[in-house]
Amino acid sequence: MSARVEGTEKTRPELGGAAALVLRGVSLTGIALGEALLLLWFCLVVCLSFVGVGLLLLPGALDAIRSDARLQRRLALRWSGVRVDAAYPPEPADGPARTRLRRAHRMLGERATWRDLLWTLVNPVVGPVLALLPAVAILGGLWGLALPFVWRGLSESWDGIWFTFVPVRSQGTAILAAVLGAVELAVGVLLLPRLMLGLHGRWVRLVLGSTRADLTNRVEHLANSRSDAMDMQANELRRIERDLHDGAQVRLVALGLTLSAAESLIEQNPAAVRALLAEAKDNSAKALNELRDLVHGVHPPLLADRGLVDAVRTLTLELPQRVQLTGSVPGRLPAPVESAAYFAIAELLNNVTKHGKATEVTVDIHYVDRELRVSVHDNGVGGADAGRGSGLRGVERRLAAFDGLLAINSPAGGPTLAAFSIGCDLLPGTTGTTGTTQGD
Repeated sequence: MSARVEGTEKTRPELGGAAALVLRGVSLTGIALGEALLLLWFCLVVCLSFVGVGLLLLPGALDAIRSDARLQRRLALRWSGVRVDAAYPPEPADGPARTRLRRAHRMLGERATWRDLLWTLVNPVVGPVLALLPAVAILGGLWGLALPFVWRGLSESWDGIWFTFVPVRSQGTAILAAVLGAVELAVGVLLLPRLMLGLHGRWVRLVLGSTRADLTNRVEHLANSRSDAMDMQANELRRIERDLHDGAQVRLVALGLTLSAAESLIEQNPAAVRALLAEAKDNSAKALNELRDLVHGVHPPLLADRGLVDAVRTLTLELPQRVQLTGSVPGRLPAPVESAAYFAIAELLNNVTKHGKATEVTVDIHYVDRELRVSVHDNGVGGADAGRGSGLRGVERRLAAFDGLLAINSPAGGPTLAAFSIGCDLLPGTTGTTGTTQGD
């Protein structure tokens, strides 16, 4: 399984007034303090893991750290216009405790998880310094403006007062402190909040962004997926050619021969002509059905007209198992992505029917965080392995062309959970499909 590597790009940040920007800094400080508590909780879970109790808590702790990193990426994009995409594999739904432990073990083997842990370790120290800089400047400026009125009493009580580098010992120095305070207040209101948010975005990119090793893996993965995509396209063209040659073409040739024979017997044996015409009618219907099946195998018309969820809903109606479909896609996906996802789901459902011996299947299709996420869960006998099945390898190759990821959890005895994700953007100006279908 390969991971989609993080990248960064600039988008227009979400700005606001000075007060809103300062409040965002305070919010980031609160989040950083929460991360300190999260780090203490994770360390406690790790310690408890040595006595067994922490193993049950480890998946939840890792999920919390990952959720915090995702929140920081979203805030960096929304507030400072810096996009930092995560390099996480698809996340299957929660299962039994042993399944969650396997997932936690897999997460600990991912480079992105260790980046998240590093962020949780260092941001409680660095984050508040960056985030509170505007608030400190504003409070300092207000303090400087107040000194001309209170400096005398405070100087006697505190045995001298300093404002930045100015010793306040007279009314003149107090006025100088007020001037500096006004400058500091203006900087804290007008300059530092935007500077703080920009620094936050760069800080998120520095810690949670991609590395040179990620970029190298990315190039290698794209090269391999491009080769696989070209091979799949060539195989698909050969399959279409073979189906046309062995199916519809043979029936059309037979149709032509039958019509020629009928033409030669039309005056001598009308009864034989009627039989030949009936045979020609049957061959034409069969040829038409084969052409329809061929077109459906290339790109189903319903997929083009109604979108992925409705096309998969129609596909599940043909299955012998009891199927529950849940779907929520707020817009139309690019046609190549819809096609790849549809045929990947079709292959997974085909495996359930042929090998899974399942009686119930659940299909979940959702679009979250600029990713199409699909899971297919069945109560069959399990044992599915992409390394042994050509169908699952074909799904991996099909998804790899879009930098998609396939994860399979199928212990012997079942159940089986197959999940994949494809990063993509929705087509502008389109509406999606949301709904739940349950059938026998």
